[in-house]
Amino acid sequence: MVDPRLNSVHLEAPRRQCFRQAREALFQARGGQTLCAEQDVGEPADCPSNTLIQKDGLRDPSTRLQFWLADDQYIYPLKVGLNTVGRSSDNDVVVADCFISRRHCAILMHTRGGCELHDTASKNGTFLNGAKVVRPTALKSGDTIRICDRQLVFVAAGDPCAGPATPGATL
Repeated sequence: MVDPRLNSVHLEAPRRQCFRQAREALFQARGGQTLCAEQDVGEPADCPSNTLIQKDGLRDPSTRLQFWLADDQYIYPLKVGLNTVGRSSDNDVVVADCFISRRHCAILMHTRGGCELHDTASKNGTFLNGAKVVRPTALKSGDTIRICDRQLVFVAAGDPCAGPATPGATL
């Protein structure tokens, strides 16, 4: 297993196979440069957590972050490469909710630009702007990702509308 964040030993047999297919598609979507960038990225020294930042503790995320997810209370920094999202504590974006799968979905950030959302065979599905994600789907700043009852807004700092995002806000 190359990436321990994406192990499937906890899943029952039929779902495990679906998860493994989704994981393989995710791994194949990464290019050589993205793989190299994943290995070179270190944690920012002034970022208290790679998982979340309290919104009132960070006035303008674009001064320190290139990509992030935001909900009502938190900003979840994203890095180049693979970003896993789910309730398990070893994900890059930890969303504490018992209805969210341990490894619900993943966001792949490419080095040459472009971001895509992958559902990793989650039980309750991943939705992008209200539509269920059935295959890897490109992300753009302002997109709303819904996992169960949680809404996260994807923001890219290079976007002129990339201010502090709030679910439901027009970007």
